[in-house]
Amino acid sequence: MRKLAVISSGTKGIGRATAEKFFFNGFDIVTCARSADDLLQLKEELEEKGEGEVFFRPTDMARKEEVLAFAAYVKGLNRPVEVLLNNTGLFLPGSIHTEPEGNLEKMIETNLYSAYHLTRALVDDMKARKQGHIFTTGSIAGITAYPNGGSYSISKYALLGFTKCLREELKEHGIRVTSILPGATYTASWEGVDLPRERFMKAEDIAEAIYAAHSLSPQTVVEEIVLRPQLGDI
Repeated sequence: MRKLAVISSGTKGIGRATAEKFFFNGFDIVTCARSADDLLQLKEELEEKGEGEVFFRPTDMARKEEVLAFAAYVKGLNRPVEVLLNNTGLFLPGSIHTEPEGNLEKMIETNLYSAYHLTRALVDDMKARKQGHIFTTGSIAGITAYPNGGSYSISKYALLGFTKCLREELKEHGIRVTSILPGATYTASWEGVDLPRERFMKAEDIAEAIYAAHSLSPQTVVEEIVLRPQLGDI
């Protein structure tokens, strides 16, 4: 039987690239997004090209009850989760002292709480098996503050702290935990920006790094992966 990878927000950008990478390397995929049409399109495109299966549930990962419903869907498959990629993210620009009211809450709910609740819901089976790998998609903004980063940077610093704590808590249970900290990656959020695409990293490169980290032997863990465009941050 193929192994199972759970990837939140897997229809676009880094999530989709990672879903494709694992799917074509022997994994079945469970994913979610808000658009049922996008999820169905992903399933059809991957299953047409490969031998595995893609499972999905439309989900708003900013809502705790929806995250828990997605986790229940995953557990209802009655299959062990080998890889979990907490990939849901939202970017709203603004400075702390001038950004719109509610920016912090929106990005904490989406960028941090989604990972927190989904991990808590799925980790017990990993602990019982003493096996599994949990990734979180953070950001350079979680290690380097910058103007107009505001609450986005706060949420990504918090996500890195969550991942560091998780690493310490789960090492004795045989579960590997890895933070992915990419700089500017060309995804839908950058469309329309007046910069050449060559200035950005490719989502496929981030997926390659995630897969490579997982492919190491179980006694080795890559704790953090920092990736930047060759010419530096944007």
